[in-house]
Amino acid sequence: MKCNARRRVLLGLILVFAAGSSFGQSRSGSSSDQAVPTAGPQVQNADAASSKMQEATYVIGEGDVLAINVWKEPDLTKTVPVRFDGKISLPLIGEMQAGGRTPSELEGDISEKLKTYITSPVVSVLVQEVNSKKFNILGEVAKPGSYSVAVAPTVMDAIAAAGGFRDFAKKSGVYILRAGPDGHQVRLGFNYKEFVKGKNPEQNIKLEANDSIIVP
Repeated sequence: MKCNARRRVLLGLILVFAAGSSFGQSRSGSSSDQAVPTAGPQVQNADAASSKMQEATYVIGEGDVLAINVWKEPDLTKTVPVRFDGKISLPLIGEMQAGGRTPSELEGDISEKLKTYITSPVVSVLVQEVNSKKFNILGEVAKPGSYSVAVAPTVMDAIAAAGGFRDFAKKSGVYILRAGPDGHQVRLGFNYKEFVKGKNPEQNIKLEANDSIIVP
C-alpha cells in the first residue's frame, strides 16, 4: 500500500514539473514573437518620402497628364493634359504655362491666380501620367519604338520593355546615343553579355529623355 502511495506522489510531482516547464516555454515563445520588429511602416514612409522628392524635382513636359486638386472646390479639381505648347486650360484661370515647371512651382502659380476668386486657395498638382520623357529603342528587338523613361528607367528595363532581343541581335554591341551639352551626340556602349555575367554593372545607365538605344 505504502509503495503504491509513493508511486502516486512521485507521478503527481512529475506531472506538475512537466506542466510548469511547458508553461515557461510557452511564455518565452510568446515574448519572442512580440519582440520581432515590423519594418513595414518605416519602409512605406521611406518610399513615400522618395516619391515626394522625385515629384518635387520633376519638370513637367508636353503630353504629361496632371491631376490638379483645389481643396473644397470640386468644380476646379481637374485632370488635364499638357498640350504641345506646354500649356493647360483651367476654369476661372484659362490658359497657363505648365511645361518647364515643377509640380510645386505650378501649385504656386495656380494658387496665385486663384486668389482673385478664392480666399487662401489650397492647390495640389500631381503628375498622373508621364508621357513627355521618352526614349527610342531601335534595331534587333521584338518591339522597337518609343517608350516612357518612367516605365523603363535603365537600359536593361528598356530591352525588357521592347520584348527582348531578336535571334540575330549583336548583344555585345548595343549602344546609346545621347545629346551632349554642346548638342553633339555622345555614344555610350552597353555589352549585354558582360552585364549578365556581372561585369561592368555601371554600364546599365539611367536613361534620359530623347536617348536612342541601338541594337545592331
